[in-house]
Amino acid sequence: MNCRLGMKAYGLIDGEAVLTDFGRDLIAIKDDEARLHETPARHILLNRHGMGLVQCIRDMTAAGEVVNLTNLREALAMRGISYPSGGKHPSIMRLWLEKAGIFVGGRWQIDDIRLQKVLGTHPDEFGVLARFTPEQRAFLQAPANTGLTEPQPSNAVARLASVTYGVKFPEKSLPKQVLKALDDAGYITVTKTTGGRGAKPLMVTPTAKLETDVLMPLLDQLKDQIDSKLLDLLCKPLDEILIEIDSDDRYIGGLALEALAFKLMRLLGMDYAATRLRAQATGGAEVDLIFESARLVFSRWQIQCKNTDRVSLEDVAKEVGLTHFLKSNVIVIVSTGDIGSEARRYANKIMTDSNLCIVMIDRTDLNAIRQNPVHIVDAFDREARATMALKQLEL
Repeated sequence: MNCRLGMKAYGLIDGEAVLTDFGRDLIAIKDDEARLHETPARHILLNRHGMGLVQCIRDMTAAGEVVNLTNLREALAMRGISYPSGGKHPSIMRLWLEKAGIFVGGRWQIDDIRLQKVLGTHPDEFGVLARFTPEQRAFLQAPANTGLTEPQPSNAVARLASVTYGVKFPEKSLPKQVLKALDDAGYITVTKTTGGRGAKPLMVTPTAKLETDVLMPLLDQLKDQIDSKLLDLLCKPLDEILIEIDSDDRYIGGLALEALAFKLMRLLGMDYAATRLRAQATGGAEVDLIFESARLVFSRWQIQCKNTDRVSLEDVAKEVGLTHFLKSNVIVIVSTGDIGSEARRYANKIMTDSNLCIVMIDRTDLNAIRQNPVHIVDAFDREARATMALKQLEL
């Protein structure tokens, strides 16, 4: 039964246990050992979420994480790929890909050169596609589906993509929000329309990269992909983040602080929910990160990162106000500076009079975390004990 289920899952047989076209293709090349290993490996990479597994392992390796079945399952789930607890699906897929030389040496070590040869394109392209927004991916898929290679009006492509994939495009900022990234990545070329009167749409022409047969399967694997902004947070090593926090560029320092907060919350076992949330749900204000937990009882944590010298009373008050929109139980403020005395007194007053908990992580804590990341547990324990003292019942 397991053999049959496996053959069906990998597309060798259909539901009636009849060989598929792919299964018959493999039988036809059974005497060519090299092709017999490369053909199913490419099929797995393109059509069975193989590149999702490979990219996840590449991201974890880049972030300095040890790859094993336990944390791999969690990392894949964060990327929208799930399998039952205790399942060995990644191990079985790795063994098939190992036959084609994609996994070598250590259990999860990837040979990128071999991967590129079997895949038929540079594996970094999958990461590039993953960082496109849903609108940008839909815009790519529209001309790829039609097979047209001549220049087409950008508004016509956007209309086709909108009807086909149900996404909405910005009418006035299509070039800035959609076309530029695709042009920069080399999937299309954008040119201005010459001649005629009045405003003319930009013309887009598919490049050779858009015409390859690997693009659509790779884009299809990304349809359930998590927020592209989260991928950058997942890939950053902790050491690199701690260095970037001290950057003279406040934008880089702010992003690094946000990435650090993400790592710290993951260390605490919290489940990621959203990043840089600015919507009707927040009344238009922006929240850096939102995490949730369903251990024993549900709780929602909103995280605000402050790359400033001091956290003020107003900073805390703004976060308290947002809890009514987000139904948060916990506010976490992570700052590269100090917590102002007024801000601390205000937070204590809010915690005394309500069910909210407010956790303050300041510059001293970040310096301690540089020496030992586990300090984050001590910092939260300190804040929890202080909150418990504030909320002590008078019995």
